[in-house]
Amino acid sequence: MAEQAAVRRRLPPLLLTRRSRWLVTCAYVLIAVVVVADLVTGPHSTFSPLLAAVPVLAATSTRKAWVPLLSGVVAVVVVGILALLNNDVPTVVHVTAAVTVLAVTFTSTATVVLVTARERELATVRTVAEAAQQALLRPVPPHVGGLRVAVRYMAAAAEAKIGGDLYEVVQTPFGVRVFLGDVRGNGLAAVNTAADVLGVFRDAALSEPDLADVAGRLDAALARRPQTRDQATAEFVTAVLLTFPDERRPAEIVNCGHPPPLIRREGRVTEVRPPAYCPPLALLGMVGGRYPVSPLRLDDDGMLLLYTDGVSEARDEQGRFYPLAPRLALMPESDPDALLERLLRDVTQYAGGGLGDDAAVLAVCRETARHAPSILPRHVPGHRTHDQD
Repeated sequence: MAEQAAVRRRLPPLLLTRRSRWLVTCAYVLIAVVVVADLVTGPHSTFSPLLAAVPVLAATSTRKAWVPLLSGVVAVVVVGILALLNNDVPTVVHVTAAVTVLAVTFTSTATVVLVTARERELATVRTVAEAAQQALLRPVPPHVGGLRVAVRYMAAAAEAKIGGDLYEVVQTPFGVRVFLGDVRGNGLAAVNTAADVLGVFRDAALSEPDLADVAGRLDAALARRPQTRDQATAEFVTAVLLTFPDERRPAEIVNCGHPPPLIRREGRVTEVRPPAYCPPLALLGMVGGRYPVSPLRLDDDGMLLLYTDGVSEARDEQGRFYPLAPRLALMPESDPDALLERLLRDVTQYAGGGLGDDAAVLAVCRETARHAPSILPRHVPGHRTHDQD
């Protein structure tokens, strides 16, 4: 009973738009005019069949089956009253009108029952999806090992809760380790892959001192995954892995075919490009070797942003990509959480209210960061390439 009550609470309220409310109101007014016209025109004619619209209108704004049922009963009573007043109209017309109203009433009531049942099923699915999201993409603490961290995930589908974008932040004996990735494809197959990748990362991050070995274990685990019949091409994951040992030593980064992270510092945004191109996870065997680890310095006044292509490839109405680096340079927020809130709001507005792909963003800065409001960039493009030392 408690679970059913929770599901009922999750049902979204029935909200009519201003236009739809106006149309429904006009329909009710028209029915009232028809009833008045029926009374005025005398006993030789009737408009009672139009009363069949009453239960239909009642069903448009309720989830309670008794509402269209009661409105239908009232409409049948009105049909009966009009039949007594319009005694020159053939009886078959009045009977037909009453039967029509009853048929539409039962249909409208059944529709309300079916729609309510579907919405309860959807609410149950949402509940399961939220539980799966909490198990797969666990909440990231805002303060981890001397770092301030914030993360956001936005699904492209309005009803989706999880997808192929994934992230994790883990405190380990080797420092704070950060992971952000993007599974090729979508749907349940991408979710299954994301679950496997995160499981391997959480284990490897705690046991492998070398970040390259963490990436190697992820690559090997993905390469060993059996390919299903539904997969027309190879399965892979683009990802960025980082280790923040402590405040005295620079961070380490491994980029596995993922869009380059961005560092914002003093109103300037720089790209963190790897020294050489590396394939996504699961494809390292095609080129051999191992993933290279590069040092990355994150100063006290710097903000590191990891993101998936759902952000960088968001398009406006003219098909232009979202200018992530220039927009980021203009955002003055020094708190990671506030920055991501503004960034995703800006991306959503740029894309016209919806994204074409799932989007995950993760912002990191030093706990001791002395942030000042960002200033305008001193160059037109808004960013430059940051070559790792």
